[in-house]
Amino acid sequence: MSQSTSVLHRWIKTDCGRAKLADLQQHRGPIASARLAWFVLIAALRDRRLPNPDQSDVSTS
Repeated sequence: MSQSTSVLHRWIKTDCGRAKLADLQQHRGPIASARLAWFVLIAALRDRRLPNPDQSDVSTS
């Protein structure tokens, strides 16, 4: 996983969103880049309230 993908995974938290992100990152060109940026913006706004599945919730109490 590249550095930029791991940063985007902090914002996009659902499995289906991450799958779509990987699909959109495969395409090249100015329209594909604009579509990717639009997707990241909307997905980050929708997923902002969800818990991050990459962070474990282990407490040491």
